[in-house]
Amino acid sequence: MAAARNFLFIMCDQLRWDYLSCADHPTLQTPNIDALAARGVRFTQAYSQSPLCGPSRMSFYTGRYMFTHGATWNGVALPVGEWTMGDYLRPHGYRVALVGKTHMIADREGMQRLEVNPVSELGVLVSECGFEPYERDDGMWPPALLDPNLRYNKYLNALGYPGENPWHDYANSAEGPNGEVLSGWKMRYSNLPARVAEEHSETPYMTNRAMEFIEECGDQPWCLHLSYIKPHWPYMAPPPYHNMFSVDQLQPVNRDTRERENPHPVFAAFMNQPDSQVFQHDETIQTVVPTYMGLIKQIDDHLGRLWAFLEERGGWDDTMVIFTSDHGDYLGDHWMGEKELLHDASALIPFILYDPDAKADGTRGTTDDHFVESVDVIPTFLDVLGGPHFDERLEGQSLLSLTRGDDNPNWRDAAFSELDYSFRSVGVELDVAPDKARAYMARTRDWKYVWFEGFRAQLFDMNADPSELNDLGGQAGYEAVEAEHKDRLFEWLRNRKTRVTVSMDGLRERYASIKAAGQPPRSLRGNW
Repeated sequence: MAAARNFLFIMCDQLRWDYLSCADHPTLQTPNIDALAARGVRFTQAYSQSPLCGPSRMSFYTGRYMFTHGATWNGVALPVGEWTMGDYLRPHGYRVALVGKTHMIADREGMQRLEVNPVSELGVLVSECGFEPYERDDGMWPPALLDPNLRYNKYLNALGYPGENPWHDYANSAEGPNGEVLSGWKMRYSNLPARVAEEHSETPYMTNRAMEFIEECGDQPWCLHLSYIKPHWPYMAPPPYHNMFSVDQLQPVNRDTRERENPHPVFAAFMNQPDSQVFQHDETIQTVVPTYMGLIKQIDDHLGRLWAFLEERGGWDDTMVIFTSDHGDYLGDHWMGEKELLHDASALIPFILYDPDAKADGTRGTTDDHFVESVDVIPTFLDVLGGPHFDERLEGQSLLSLTRGDDNPNWRDAAFSELDYSFRSVGVELDVAPDKARAYMARTRDWKYVWFEGFRAQLFDMNADPSELNDLGGQAGYEAVEAEHKDRLFEWLRNRKTRVTVSMDGLRERYASIKAAGQPPRSLRGNW
């Protein structure tokens, strides 16, 4: 084993923390992800900075909270001035590339103002979260949003799958009895086989492209973001994964009728959304969740191919591997579908870190319940490289002290997550102004507190009620707990990194020079 030289940053889309056998799922076996956990550390309290694709990923890619980077929802551009993973790693000689999804929206107005040509080398990097777009594919391509240059569609065409959008018509649709296309956007078809051969579906394709990139790099150090599109909807799997799991292999749905009795107003509005209403029916859960499990199993199988590829190349000796997800999926828990609100089904994420350095040997195969956040990835990579650490910008912490068993008394004792729901019809239904449709979570060891602008807070006792079925917000006897956690949120918000043009070292030098010079004579201070 040696120090990490390369970085493999793997993200699934909408993968729940508890849908892995190493996280004790009762029937879904994920031996290859489990093998990674056996080589490294599995963090059991890792939180997404915002349980929605776009803002979550921007926090991973910038090392900054949603409050700070400002890309608060899907389709909200990351400001052109934000530094991303490539900005931190390329000066160290790294090739920093993407295979898969980012959900990045470029700040076209900012680029135009600064006269950055979007097709120039700089313009492409600014438009792609700082990644070289070796293979960008965000998935989710209904005909109205079809990318005419999508490489995966051209790949399918070359294999004999016809049409303008074989991503939809073959990889994410089934076939009816008369040859008609049954769109995967309709969840009633989720238990049917996709029309594409398994080896031509998205997960093996992206895995192949990842291996091609690694081979192409040769001796150049690299950072690859392998970002799988699944198990995000459309919940459509190729055979044999479409029917690999049966209804009797599902874990129980985590919901209680009490949740629907006088619920929090924002929670009630989300429960009434169409994507939640459809998951309130057992038929939906029994149709979708087995396929969701099959999509995870497919990812695990192809990660097995990737692990073998690394083994053949000696990659395990010098490659740090992170495996995670951008957020979870309610799948009917709490009477909800999709994600966004701040229950653990949505905001808690899987997070496994393999550190090849011999200093990490003492923690291999362990679990760690320290609070970990999306913003910790970039600080960890920079720590491997010996800095600089950019403390004036980065809001996370390096995980090396945890993987290497070092005592870290300054590790955070709470995790934070946020939601901007102004782009949902929920805000309109609740008559909330767009700039007020916000929620903030503080998760401490014993409590989860969620503060909503204009409404009472939610409060869950995470010891007595780890399933988050009994909302104590606003109830008598918990005033002190709510006040304490509201103060924690205010403290967190006060300490965001907004002064980014002066380094912390520069500030320290300035303070030292003032101290060395001494205070000016009183007669010179405050003169008219």
